[in-house]
Amino acid sequence: MNKPSPAYGTGDSSYKAAGELSGLIRLVDAFYTYMETLPEARVILQMHSADLALSRKKLAYFLSGWLGGPRLYAEHFGSIVIPAVHRHLSVGYAQRDAWLLCMQRAIADQPYDESFKVYLLKQLRVPAERVRAACHV
Repeated sequence: MNKPSPAYGTGDSSYKAAGELSGLIRLVDAFYTYMETLPEARVILQMHSADLALSRKKLAYFLSGWLGGPRLYAEHFGSIVIPAVHRHLSVGYAQRDAWLLCMQRAIADQPYDESFKVYLLKQLRVPAERVRAACHV
């Protein structure tokens, strides 16, 4: 008898649905590829250093813990409050939407179940909006 998988957001179910760390690295790589190529994302790309290696690692590690997996960001970089760490940036609606567009396209490229794709993008809208609100643009 097959046991149903737990609901997303419970325990490490979302982390597993994302393919664990290797799946998150693929997602983050696709995300930054879109950030580097979509004209709408040019403004948010310019908020990053020229070398995106550290940004890629930080995002993958953050997503690991955020999705219920190992808290790699905290282990390697300490604790983080997403809105506060972005407060120095000029993030308005256009920047938030460009970030979400890159993430939407990156998620679409992944071999995730369709239900997880929908769930993940919906969940990512929350921190994206919190960053926008914290930046007061």
